[in-house]
Amino acid sequence: MGQPNDNTSRLLSAIILAAGKGTRMASDLPKVCHPVGGRPMVCAVVDACLDAGCERVVAVVGYKQELVREALATYDAVEYAVQDEQLGTGHAVRCAEGAFEGDADSDVFVLCGDGPLIRAETLTTVLDRHRETGAAATLATSVIGDPDGYGRVVRAADGSFERIVEQKNATESELAIREINPSYYCFDTGALFETLAGVGRNPTTGEYYVTDVPAMLKGAGRRVEVLDAVPPQDVLSINTLEHLAEVDRIYRARQGATTGGAS
Repeated sequence: MGQPNDNTSRLLSAIILAAGKGTRMASDLPKVCHPVGGRPMVCAVVDACLDAGCERVVAVVGYKQELVREALATYDAVEYAVQDEQLGTGHAVRCAEGAFEGDADSDVFVLCGDGPLIRAETLTTVLDRHRETGAAATLATSVIGDPDGYGRVVRAADGSFERIVEQKNATESELAIREINPSYYCFDTGALFETLAGVGRNPTTGEYYVTDVPAMLKGAGRRVEVLDAVPPQDVLSINTLEHLAEVDRIYRARQGATTGGAS
């Protein structure tokens, strides 16, 4: 088990997965470049990371990467890693490993670039728990009314984390779980990449999933923390133009509220 560590001097970074196309978006734009609040949606994710204290952000790019790089060109803290093949989230994170040579003793968020409703305060809550407990991995979850389509968070009898099960692999009882995985992770950097090296291909899809890492860490005796910290509204998936419009409406309303009504 990890030892409590509230040492805020540890380097904090983020890996943002931004290589996908978004095939259901009826557009050739990379999914993360679709606008939310008048900017490419990935910008909101970078902003949340920087506001939460990240010193570095590594964007994993692939499909039409020049457009993603252009969208993030004004951020001095953003670096890039390239995922040439779409082989799953675990593979995408491994593509960023070279950017962390010598930084094993640090903390890193792993987030999706198509989640612009992310809040810096949520990331801070996750980081605080992660460091206070000395966890190797900390997951922020959400409890939602309709969990269809999301990975479910399976907890042990004592309430601790057991595993993430993807919907297609879930039993009937697991499908009834309403606590879902919205892909907000904080890892000990060294533990993340060491464990990713042992992640195998999913037998159904042939891809490598970062969702396997927390259960593998727990199986190795490392501490994994899980907390219900993501407001249900923040986990809205953007898979269609209709979803995009809804997220844009929510985002603009939230921005207006924080700026005293300006839009």
